[in-house]
Amino acid sequence: MSSIKIECVLPENCRCGESPVWVEASNSLLFVDIPAKKICQWDSLTKQVQRVTVDAPVSSVALRQSGGYVATIGTKFCALNWEEQSVIVLATVDNDKKNNRFNDGKVDPAGRYFAANRRSVYKLEKEEQIPDGMCIDAEGKLWVACYNGGRVIRLDPVTGKRLQTVKLPVDKTTSCCFGGKDYSEMYVTCARDGMDPEGLLRQPEAGGIFKITGLGVKGIAPYSYAG
Repeated sequence: MSSIKIECVLPENCRCGESPVWVEASNSLLFVDIPAKKICQWDSLTKQVQRVTVDAPVSSVALRQSGGYVATIGTKFCALNWEEQSVIVLATVDNDKKNNRFNDGKVDPAGRYFAANRRSVYKLEKEEQIPDGMCIDAEGKLWVACYNGGRVIRLDPVTGKRLQTVKLPVDKTTSCCFGGKDYSEMYVTCARDGMDPEGLLRQPEAGGIFKITGLGVKGIAPYSYAG
């Protein structure tokens, strides 16, 4: 079995990093920092980061079949032209609900962009872990980042059995995706908001982007929005 290696490839200090998406065409990783209102793209070859700041908390980003990206910004579905750093609103929901926003979003195999708002209900586990962002591997198994659990876990979606646990050096793991050459690497986002100074001293890489290699399983390419 391969030896698992975990490294912080980008010390981004995200307040709340989320929605990692691998962009195969550019060997880069997309992700967002929700409260900082930023969409970021990290080039795995040059190690450089580009950032676009938007006008509201941005909860997810995804590829678009026609080019560019789509994102959920506040309560809006938006199209993002990365080269021009411009945003076009595609649709707005819940205008009548104050203090509401999208909390997460994902494109399904049919090319539809689904997003959930902040009124979703989560189940708190025994170890005070909150299931957060997730992805599917090539064997159809589910990988879940556990917020406040400092880990990603692999589950059998049919039986619910936990198959594997990978601990990270940060507690607030938020989401995960596969990427890299042949999708054999896993990228994990995390948060630092809510941590006190002592906690940040213990976990200086909180808010960074982590890469896990040696899992012995590959992922699949992300789906693209068909609109």
